[in-house]
Amino acid sequence: MNKDLFGIECLGCGAQRAFLLILNGDFFAAFIMFPAIYTTIILFFFISLLIFDKKQKIFKGKLNYHKIVVKLVVINAVIMLFSYIYKQFLT
Repeated sequence: MNKDLFGIECLGCGAQRAFLLILNGDFFAAFIMFPAIYTTIILFFFISLLIFDKKQKIFKGKLNYHKIVVKLVVINAVIMLFSYIYKQFLT
């Protein structure tokens, strides 16, 4: 919708199609479609742990989910930003 309204893609354009490509087993095409797909999947995994594992029973309290989520958000944002700049201005 963003591309139709403004003529440019958004930072998350291609994420759903990339996820469907992963479900179909086409991992390289998923990366080409949306380079941040794998970090996004890992991010959502740790967000779900942060929400549902309040007592940290899964990893016996050895991991601080909040710090991991913050680091993954930063990594994901950097990947999305660089891939967006590459798609918009360098290709």
